[in-house]
Amino acid sequence: MGFSGRFLAATAGTWLLCGGAVPVHALESPWTQAPQSSVRLIAGAPAVGATELSGGVEIRLTRGWHTYWRYPGDAGVPPRFEWAASDNVAGIELQWPAPVRIVTQAAMSIGYEDGVLFPLRIRPQDPKRPVRLELKLEFAVCERLCIPAEARVRLEVPPGVGDVPLLAQADARVPRRVRLGEAPGLAILSVRLERGPTPRALVEAKVPAGRDPDLFAEGPTEAWALPLPEKLPAEAGRVRFAIPLEGAPSGADPIPSKLRLTLVAGAEAIEVDAPLD
Repeated sequence: MGFSGRFLAATAGTWLLCGGAVPVHALESPWTQAPQSSVRLIAGAPAVGATELSGGVEIRLTRGWHTYWRYPGDAGVPPRFEWAASDNVAGIELQWPAPVRIVTQAAMSIGYEDGVLFPLRIRPQDPKRPVRLELKLEFAVCERLCIPAEARVRLEVPPGVGDVPLLAQADARVPRRVRLGEAPGLAILSVRLERGPTPRALVEAKVPAGRDPDLFAEGPTEAWALPLPEKLPAEAGRVRFAIPLEGAPSGADPIPSKLRLTLVAGAEAIEVDAPLD
């Protein structure tokens, strides 16, 4: 079911344009107001000869409200980013910063509280020409109840040289892609399949002392709806989690071929693809 099918209420959004003179070190659109939130685009002009420019989609939320990660957990919908109206854009890759576990009376969800900045990697078709970014963003904002929101934002990015510290900080929040068992530092050491009437995956991780870790699990496709991992008592100094293997899509094997795991501990996060044998 699509975003509009999940919510029957009307959405609200406004076109806002970035006009006037802008500094060469960073470009920012005005904030677009949406229910309990506001949205803007940020971009750093590419260095001469570069094939990519950096950018970001920033959402600010009313205090106490949250929005969702790419996998929302027990409830919610992920944000949808549409760039079809952009000009001089060969491709846009969106990065997902590390999320948090959000516990409410109704469910446990995965997302962002108060606000989030999604980093972008933008490939111009012609680096010598300006890039026009036009975003249609559909997302949910939630407190006790969830309401839909829509924002349409535009930003013109001329060629030039730039450095955007805010975007570099957002990049640092994106989980690093590592291999299973890769160490030192934060690491997912092993993933073991435990069969039986209620199969589950047992995950063992290494976490630096003094950090309180959390784990998020996704199936092989977006159709999977895995429960949030349960933290188990530590064993031999290792952090452990159990993931019930439930939520398979219709017609699929109840045990997925692999899991995508995101381990978050303080300001550090990693992402691992783990096969289930």
